[in-house]
Amino acid sequence: MNINELLERLIMMKGSDLHISVGCAPYFRVNGILLNTGSESMTPEDTENLVKQLATEEQIKEINEVGDYDMSYAVSSLGRFRINIFKQRGSYSLAIRSVQMEIPTLKEINMPDVIYDFTKKQRGLIVVTGPTGSGKSTTLASMINIINNERKCHIITLEDPIEYLHKHNKSIVNQREYRSDFVTFASGLRSCLRQDPDVILLGEMRDLETMEIALMAAETGHLVFSTLHTTGSAKTIDRIIDVFPPHQQQQVSIQLANTLEGIISQQLVLNMEETERLAAVEVLVSTPAVRNLIREKKTHQIQNLIQTGAKFGMQTMDGSLLEMYNQKRISRQTLLRSCIDMEYVMKSI
Repeated sequence: MNINELLERLIMMKGSDLHISVGCAPYFRVNGILLNTGSESMTPEDTENLVKQLATEEQIKEINEVGDYDMSYAVSSLGRFRINIFKQRGSYSLAIRSVQMEIPTLKEINMPDVIYDFTKKQRGLIVVTGPTGSGKSTTLASMINIINNERKCHIITLEDPIEYLHKHNKSIVNQREYRSDFVTFASGLRSCLRQDPDVILLGEMRDLETMEIALMAAETGHLVFSTLHTTGSAKTIDRIIDVFPPHQQQQVSIQLANTLEGIISQQLVLNMEETERLAAVEVLVSTPAVRNLIREKKTHQIQNLIQTGAKFGMQTMDGSLLEMYNQKRISRQTLLRSCIDMEYVMKSI
């Protein structure tokens, strides 16, 4: 079995992901739904053969020692793919995600106008959050692409793996990949600060040390973009603060209040025709009132500020979903399945 043939089928089906595991046929995720191909089940030899087509001997050795490996893969006629190879029950499995060759615009991915304003910031921290597969990497790539096209900056990205490729335009863009170009995100970020960056894209704030350096970078005049697997602005702020030990949390709250510029929380929902997925987005913009709540650790009140902050460009997740519903872009079923506050939504439709 040839890996490129499977990837070609994924593209033809307009799928986002391909899952390969022993004991079942390859599965394709199309518009968020896993589809069985109906072909023959994969054997251990089949998956091993596919892994050998993708990975070097050194990479396979690491997979066998550590248990998994992230990598990027490109086929000129098909596009780029993000691949995770992992061991399960003694055999190989693969999770493969298709990455668009062209970086979409913010409008194309259904982002509100205020997101464009974030790209004009000179310093601070901007966090994109959401579950796995919610389009965080695409949103970040779109914002970095705007900066690259419109500003004279030195942009450094730290990614695992590199997904979208950025060509030098008005900015210089250096893209560094975990394992290939740096050992840990913390060490990569620390060395990045010695490389005269204006803008830093940090693929994910994975641990205390990385968050600590990211806050310091934002505090010392850099514009830092990153992601977290959280839902909602308040939970994102709590997550960042709670990673630190109790004796540091007050200081971190002050740091975050001073540096945070915005939080974009997103999920992907099916459109009315169920032919594609659209981004529903909650947006927090750091106003003086928001900064005070973070500083005073009153994050439970932040949702109220988002609800009343439309003049600053803020919007709730339910507000975003209701707008798409009223525009007949999503169905009632999708609205109710995806909303946060069912009671509020029911009163609004």
